[in-house]
Amino acid sequence: MSHDDEAEIITRALSGNQQAYTELVERHRQAVFHVINRIVRNDDAANDLVQETFMKAFSSLASYRSEYRFSTWLYKIAANASIDHLRKKRIQALSLDRPFATEDGEVELEVPDYSFHPERDLERKLTSISIEEAINSLPPKYREVIIYRHTEDKSYEEIADQLSIPVGTVKARIFRARELLKKKLRHL
Repeated sequence: MSHDDEAEIITRALSGNQQAYTELVERHRQAVFHVINRIVRNDDAANDLVQETFMKAFSSLASYRSEYRFSTWLYKIAANASIDHLRKKRIQALSLDRPFATEDGEVELEVPDYSFHPERDLERKLTSISIEEAINSLPPKYREVIIYRHTEDKSYEEIADQLSIPVGTVKARIFRARELLKKKLRHL
């Protein structure tokens, strides 16, 4: 629908034409629902908010400025209604530091610590040691380019300048060093 067609429908709605209101709802209902449901993620709440959005829009239709798209104005109302809904629905936070009252008295929460994994930490440490040993066992010309590239994060050009060798040689050495490392670290 063109901007002019929509402006004409809005003018008819402002003059009290119920068919114009119905036309606006039919044209925008699905898109408004989609905007709202992406925010609230609940079909029932979204349907209620669609109704609320159109009620708010039609009650303030006289404030709509025709130089803007009607849909943009309407979606802004929908988004604001959705955000207001979420604010009202906000869950009461439960403090983990303080006991809370129950029918049987006060209870303190004990939250398990899942961040401590000694086996995983040991495995990472062993892997790191194995990688370091594999790098140290490389011939010197391959070891230095791998260290420059992956430990010191230098570019191929910086490595070439540092070692006074062509960039192509740096690339070839890094490729060869990676191949050697893959063979040495297959077991990981």
